Amino acid sequence: MPVSTAYAALLRGINVGGVKLLMTDLARLCDRAGFACVKTYIASGNVVFTSTKKEAAVRAAIEASLAAHTGRPVPVLVRTAAELAATVAANPFPGIAGNRLLVFFLPDAPPANVLAGVLSPDGEELAVRGRELFVHYPNGMGRSKLKVPLWNVGTSRNFNTVQKLAAMTAGLT
Repeated sequence: MPVSTAYAALLRGINVGGVKLLMTDLARLCDRAGFACVKTYIASGNVVFTSTKKEAAVRAAIEASLAAHTGRPVPVLVRTAAELAATVAANPFPGIAGNRLLVFFLPDAPPANVLAGVLSPDGEELAVRGRELFVHYPNGMGRSKLKVPLWNVGTSRNFNTVQKLAAMTAGLT
């Protein structure tokens, strides 16, 4: 019998970038894709579940379902419970308020020089850990002029949300 893995899927641009999606619809799409223990978290496109499929197949299934449902492509980043726990543990800015720390989830590990030449106009700090880019916004991100490398290929969540998703996926294993 195949082993189930706990995953979190993070949708890019949902309910902020022009694609409107109810979280009840997202849960229903994941149920129809054959995932188990499906739960959504806040309206920004976060869903946790278990599946016997590998990451690439999970991502493809969700992206196909979303495209059919919304009529537009919706990029999806997928992480296992273990990967989310590792992301929380790898936080390079411990002690920073979770709403001042953003984690950019990327499809692949970025190039080693991804932060070369990045200017931090308001004292922002950036660090790469695996497939994640951590950005500390000491004065909040609302007015920041920071140009985050690779922002257009990934999706971000504040550290509070990352911790919650890690806890939710850990509860599924």
